[in-house]
Amino acid sequence: MFLQTDCTSMPDNLAFSCARDAGAFFSAAPKTYDTARQEWLPGEHAPSDANAVLTVFGQAINQAMLEHVISALKETVVCHQVRCHSLHGHYGDSVFVITCSVADVAAAKAALHPLADRWRIELVLQTTQPTLSSPGLLVMDMDSTLIEMECIDEIAKLGGVGDEVSAVTLRAMRGELDFKASLLHRVSCLKGIDTSLLAALRDSIPLMPGAALLINTLKANNWRVVLASGGFTYFADYLCERLGLDLAVSNTLAVEDGRLTGDVIGEIVDASKKAEIVRTQAAAWQIPHSQTIAMGDGANDLTMMATAALGVACHAKPKVNQQADVAILRSGLHSVLYLLAP
Repeated sequence: MFLQTDCTSMPDNLAFSCARDAGAFFSAAPKTYDTARQEWLPGEHAPSDANAVLTVFGQAINQAMLEHVISALKETVVCHQVRCHSLHGHYGDSVFVITCSVADVAAAKAALHPLADRWRIELVLQTTQPTLSSPGLLVMDMDSTLIEMECIDEIAKLGGVGDEVSAVTLRAMRGELDFKASLLHRVSCLKGIDTSLLAALRDSIPLMPGAALLINTLKANNWRVVLASGGFTYFADYLCERLGLDLAVSNTLAVEDGRLTGDVIGEIVDASKKAEIVRTQAAAWQIPHSQTIAMGDGANDLTMMATAALGVACHAKPKVNQQADVAILRSGLHSVLYLLAP
């Protein structure tokens, strides 16, 4: 069993300076932490009433931190078994999976945020866990999800209307405005911008950290990856080719004489269209619903998140973090892999 050391009596900010190789401790076999006795016991099998998985990940997570998390959550989460994730240490992160029982999922998730903020780690509670080794489907948003920018805001800056457009974008992503109406308004502000200026934006698109790693790993395991964006084909099609995605669906900006007209051509990719993409692409590739994931950051992504088996909020707006199945607050996109069973 795990023996307490003198460092456990130190203040919290000093206790974790004690070296504890948590990965080695959990790699041999799962363990159970007895909060009453404050000790670790062998825990080879989870009880039949276990209905959730709590994944704890971040940099240099040790046993003392895990003990604190388990003890702090004992009123809402009954933790049965702790083990290393199969990707523990692979990408520089400590990753632990806790099999648990949860009666009130909403209350349990609410209890996670203060702990995650305190330790600057991720705490993700799931009742649905797709499997990496089986074919699946990831449908992801583009702006502020796959990439670290809002393309329409950057285009607007070229036309001197950046502040006006970005203010509307922020309200739309928060769910304060109708997405379709707000998009048409913002695009109208782009009228007259020379399309030759867009090339520099496209070529310097900043990918979200971990994006390529996530996509390449999923593709290597026979997953399909689709971009469903309320942004524009000029950027989405480029990313689809660059990253080897299976499909990109987005909006088309109208162009006349080499300048934007301020209009959108064809059907607008809004919340309902994104959800439709999840359904149609899963059917097209014969992927079971249990193997579908939708990921985004804005309110217009919530419908597709609800449509998929697992909805992931990524560096998202508060409303989205609250309503999504799970939320990644500070890690790179590769951490979605930690939410999958091997």
